[in-house]
Amino acid sequence: TSTLSNAGSRQASFGTRSFASLPDSIARSAQSEAFPNEYPGQNYDFNWTLNADGVTPLKKSAFRITKPLELKISGLAPLKKTPLKVNASAAQSTMLEAGGPDLDFDSYDEISQRCKDLLSLSNTLYCPEGHMPTTTTSVRVITNSQTLAPELLAYLDRAPKRDSTGCSITAYVLEDEEMNNFAAYAIEEVGEGGDITSVAAVVCTGKNVKVEQVVAGLEMSLNGLKEDETARASEE
Repeated sequence: TSTLSNAGSRQASFGTRSFASLPDSIARSAQSEAFPNEYPGQNYDFNWTLNADGVTPLKKSAFRITKPLELKISGLAPLKKTPLKVNASAAQSTMLEAGGPDLDFDSYDEISQRCKDLLSLSNTLYCPEGHMPTTTTSVRVITNSQTLAPELLAYLDRAPKRDSTGCSITAYVLEDEEMNNFAAYAIEEVGEGGDITSVAAVVCTGKNVKVEQVVAGLEMSLNGLKEDETARASEE
């Protein structure tokens, strides 16, 4: 079961790529012996986790990116300077929270679903994963942006390698000429009985999404998750 909540009420109710330049060892590292139809960008286990996040890579090109090597396998170049420090304080003023006074849940859900549908139709999906800086809060970004993927990988702390599963914060970032600028996040309680936790989703769309917008959503989501955890602890 899941219940959406907002900041004021978080209680119990609440493109074309070429692999020719890659060394053979890199190309082989992304192949699977268990599934002969797998190849870089087509991994069944990872695709299932994306399905659980509401995105289906219909073009069979989705890259899970947890380190610079995997960014190179996707056809993108890592940033030369890492970690990337991002000042998102200004962008936080335009980041809306679902259920707040300026964005109802129905409107958020409608735009979120449209974003997921268009991401599913993207030629390639780039999915940086890691931890929020100086924390162990897991983050996955699902985007079609070749610019934002290297930036967000450089922003996130590298996390220990693990199986493909859902993350505490999932960001859906779509660059599309026909989408209006939109930036919002939502906090959701999941689980039952005494096993309840909170997860967050960030949605950013527009013709040219800035990394500051995405980071603002990630930071505000992290704060919301911490507030929920504190509130539940006080009720025990």
